[in-house]
Amino acid sequence: MKVALSEFVTLDGVSQGPGSPDEDSTDGFTRGGWLVPHMDATFVRRASAWLGLADGLLLGRRTYEAFARDWPKITDPADPFAGRMNTLPKYVVSNTLTEGTWNPTTVLAGDPVQTVADLKARPGRELQIHGSSRLADSLLSAGLVDTLRLVVAPVVVRSGRRLLNAQGTPNGLRLVRHEATPAGLLLLEYETTGQALRGRYEGVAAFT
Repeated sequence: MKVALSEFVTLDGVSQGPGSPDEDSTDGFTRGGWLVPHMDATFVRRASAWLGLADGLLLGRRTYEAFARDWPKITDPADPFAGRMNTLPKYVVSNTLTEGTWNPTTVLAGDPVQTVADLKARPGRELQIHGSSRLADSLLSAGLVDTLRLVVAPVVVRSGRRLLNAQGTPNGLRLVRHEATPAGLLLLEYETTGQALRGRYEGVAAFT
């Protein structure tokens, strides 16, 4: 299986609490809900298509517990996400959680990089990471993420947990799809290409 990372981020890189003001108040964060005003039909259609590629969800403990609390409450059969989110296999990378309540759930204990590498070796389409920024960052740095999908909201919140931190291996990416929605979201899809390349600027002639 491929590992695909789907994340909502602000222009200043914050991924915490996109869905509601009280979704994630960790570390006193009070600026949640920043994605919702910009959601539109184009976003819903694209995000639903992405979710349709998943054969499993790969989550960190904190995101898993929030999802397990909220998603089962969405029972409208017309909702484009709830049916898939509630029925897909969930794999939780955690050494503190012993069992899950949002079935079907499997807890992956041990070294996160090794357990995800073992899971990735199984047949299938995509293991999708949603939220789980610290898990996502560590797996990206370890070279286990194949696809990176970002939904960038036109807002700067100036506080909160960011998707990527300053530690780890520099990553190279190749843009394979981009789209702007009427409400101003940027939908960006990348493939990972290994370590980031570097160069030295020696004049415009080198690029013409």
